[in-house]
Amino acid sequence: MNDSTSLLRRVFRRRALPFILLLLAAHAGAAGFDIAQLMQTLAQTRGAQATFVEKKYIAILDRPIESSGELVYQAPGHLEKRTLRPKAEDMILDGHELTFIRGKQRRSMQLQDYPQIAAFTDSIRGTMAGDRKALERLFRLELEGGPERWQLSLTPTDSGSGASAYVQRIRIGGSRDNVTSIEIVQKDGDRSVMTITRSPAP
Repeated sequence: MNDSTSLLRRVFRRRALPFILLLLAAHAGAAGFDIAQLMQTLAQTRGAQATFVEKKYIAILDRPIESSGELVYQAPGHLEKRTLRPKAEDMILDGHELTFIRGKQRRSMQLQDYPQIAAFTDSIRGTMAGDRKALERLFRLELEGGPERWQLSLTPTDSGSGASAYVQRIRIGGSRDNVTSIEIVQKDGDRSVMTITRSPAP
């Protein structure tokens, strides 16, 4: 064995080998990552606050409609969407009651009466709560990726909720217990994409 060959082997052991082992470990972790593990990780979050930017792509419009604001979640069933731009509007979900607030106007409704809204709110709330049973009552779940970067696809089932008449698919992306994006594709082809940035814990 000449000196150059020996040197290459030493370099491989010191630099390349640890990197390759790290990649293999990451691949093994991703391969074993399943919906049960994701739900268990998400369920550990008891509360979170985040900012969001949402773009709605509507077929009859040349440009998406963009809005932004804040999201507040408190386990197990409280969710607030506070839109700040372009117009202030609050959407508050507590249990099965959904409340809209715009200026001095306040309107409350029962979520089960509005399946197109229920599909959106239940998908977010169920995912953030790590509530697999709640999600599977409305959706078929498919998971891709690993703990550091996962994507959960929700396809409405014919469960009598009515969601399948409005929603074709919902994709929720994240990293570990952090939801970072939500895409909703409607049956009519319109879609919305929400990018979420979690605020640091106080």
